[in-house]
Amino acid sequence: MKFFDQLPPEVRRLADVMIVAGGRPVLVGGAVRDYLLGFIPKDFDIEVYGLHSRELMVVLERVAKVCVVGKSFGVLKIKIGDMDIDISLPRRERKIGQGHRGFEIDHDQSMSFMEAASRRDFTINAIGIDLGSGELIDPWFGVSDLKAGIIRHISDAFDEDPLRVLRACQFAARFSFAIVDETTEKCRSLQSELPTLSTERIWEEIKKILLKSTKPSIGILALESTGSLVLFPELALLRGAHHNTTSHPEGDVWTHNNMVLDSCAEICRDGNLNDEETLLLMLSALCHDLGKPDTATIIDGVWRNPGHEAASIAPTRSLLRRMGCPQYIVERVVVLVREHGQPYSLWKQNITYPVADGTIRRLALRVPIVPLCRLVLANFRGRKSDEAHGPCPMVDWLLERAVRLGVLENPPRPILQGRNLQVLGVKPGPAMGALLKESFEAQLDGEFSDLPSAITWAKTRLETDPALISPSLPTHTF
Repeated sequence: MKFFDQLPPEVRRLADVMIVAGGRPVLVGGAVRDYLLGFIPKDFDIEVYGLHSRELMVVLERVAKVCVVGKSFGVLKIKIGDMDIDISLPRRERKIGQGHRGFEIDHDQSMSFMEAASRRDFTINAIGIDLGSGELIDPWFGVSDLKAGIIRHISDAFDEDPLRVLRACQFAARFSFAIVDETTEKCRSLQSELPTLSTERIWEEIKKILLKSTKPSIGILALESTGSLVLFPELALLRGAHHNTTSHPEGDVWTHNNMVLDSCAEICRDGNLNDEETLLLMLSALCHDLGKPDTATIIDGVWRNPGHEAASIAPTRSLLRRMGCPQYIVERVVVLVREHGQPYSLWKQNITYPVADGTIRRLALRVPIVPLCRLVLANFRGRKSDEAHGPCPMVDWLLERAVRLGVLENPPRPILQGRNLQVLGVKPGPAMGALLKESFEAQLDGEFSDLPSAITWAKTRLETDPALISPSLPTHTF
């Protein structure tokens, strides 16, 4: 196999020492799947047959640093060169308690690959490559399922870890695969087990849906079909929720939200954003309209959602907490969700009454302009209307204003500092703090734009209120 010849030298070296010792190393899991799908594997897992655990440890320690974390599960973490590789022994497992740790495990180096692979989650993850012969081992017909683009579970062992339900959803999203009906039903039968999952494990699967898929909506729809929205009631409420059908001919809020997710993923790819930037935007797109179900009301015969941006804050926090999202990300998402209606409102206002520069500067203080514009663009494109395929006027307008005012990349920062006021005779304390706050507001309104003009403003202000100057401090001129 071509892939066999292109294995990293670290993997080949490990395989060689295990083969010499009488073992049969088999590459398994994602590396094999990804290679067959045309991707370059990043993670390598090797399952070793024919060696006892103690023998395997001795062999591996000759060439690599071995970490015994996971040893009770028959998994060894290997550090060789710059690579981390998982080495495991074939095992039998018996469910004895809840959760992914509630197993009794027996290792059996004589087990067949077919039996060992029967405990894996999906057929596409149960393919092996013998690192001695290069043989492709596919007892559960995973190659056929890869070619057909389907997710299929292998056995009833699937039931023993409810995380596999979320894994089905994220694989469907990552590869644009369909989950077969019998596996969907198997997932739905595990609904009551899903709340036993830790938020740490849930978060890893949600991140993969949002970061690794071309169309993340496939993963969100899979969460619905598998019954996984029992974990995320805030999302479930979007199904059937009303909003303006003229602006949103695509349908309910659920449909719009999924379209926005896909548009956002495209924007992130086109912008070559890193994972952190992408995750922030994707979560903001996921949450931006969570307040619409609670604000839906008919005004002049049309469904409207007044104040849905502010109403989205509480369900955003709740949903992201359920997902296990780190708090620092939650806070950044909340800001984008809260402000996502501002570009349209300001642009519309500007048509009849010019929006002041100070308003744009203050917006830049509350929310970063570039991510905000990306979210608004995704929201604009996530609709079934002719205009959604053209330019986004409110984004173009806001970007132009932000560039002209110098707040596109960074918010305005106070020009006048306490040390400047001290030179003018103002003593540190509450009065200085109030004056600094006042000066920053004046700066935002455009009354000055550099330090000399800020000093001039401060001198004029002090002339109108000389009590601000401490008599014990000398004043200076510039």
